[in-house]
Amino acid sequence: MRPQANPYGAGPVIRLDRIERHFGAVRALKGVSFSLFPGRALALVGESGCGKTTCARIIARLDRPTGGALFFRGQNLTARGQAKDEHLYRKNVQMVFQDPFSSLNPVFTVSHHLLRPLRLHGHGASRPAIEDNIAQLLASVGLDPAVTKHKFPHELSGGQRQRVNIARALAVQPSVLVADEPTSMLDVSIRKDILDLLARVKREKELAMLYITHDIATAAHVAEEIVVMFAGQTVEWGDTDSVLANPAHPYTQLLLSAVPDGRPFVRGDSARFLEQAEKVRALSRPESTVIEQIGPNHFKRALGAAT
Repeated sequence: MRPQANPYGAGPVIRLDRIERHFGAVRALKGVSFSLFPGRALALVGESGCGKTTCARIIARLDRPTGGALFFRGQNLTARGQAKDEHLYRKNVQMVFQDPFSSLNPVFTVSHHLLRPLRLHGHGASRPAIEDNIAQLLASVGLDPAVTKHKFPHELSGGQRQRVNIARALAVQPSVLVADEPTSMLDVSIRKDILDLLARVKREKELAMLYITHDIATAAHVAEEIVVMFAGQTVEWGDTDSVLANPAHPYTQLLLSAVPDGRPFVRGDSARFLEQAEKVRALSRPESTVIEQIGPNHFKRALGAAT
């Protein structure tokens, strides 16, 4: 995959260069490359098992690649560094997890969940300063500090818990935010609010964001660029509007065909979808190294050319 160029001129904060990840005989990632730029979001889209979360775990240092390289601000950080360097990296790269319920410890208040990262990373030398930071963090994600900070997780709705998770990630003033399916376990009625919140904090805080989702329709709410993954490799990528308006790879077309359009479900739709999915899988093997350019910043992996 060709490296993306940021139209605003800033270099990438994170760059994955031909990342491989093998689990025994299983090749979970097959030469994945993409870049994350400040103030911009990249949506990583694909079905379960395609390698999206493995990419996130590698970026967050929760997993190690089998091959390839990870760059942070131009420095190769693929190998583990000294403890102080790892601490600095983890401060800069924060995650918002899929499950807003299990990612908060039920025995601690919201205030405690925000106080801990502030103390760990030295944001606030005194208790009043920390309390002020907690209030600002909660307000920044749309929660009333006076009402929320003393509550326990079970007293919050799923959407409120995810807002707390976002506030916790922002507490250490990161430069990269990895949001792994942040709305998939929330009620449909509040998903757009969380997506709008992520888009706003990305813009206001100049964050480089990786937004991971299986729902390609939500990419336009958050991301300027999109990368479609299938079976461990990138198959189409580029400007979000271009990819969504003119999907060139059969797998991207299949993902878009699965987006609900409000029409009544017709008996047989499921069978036709599964039949089309099998055709796409057959077309996408063997893996291809040939890249075709569709537009100024729109590319797809060619079909049928063996590696």
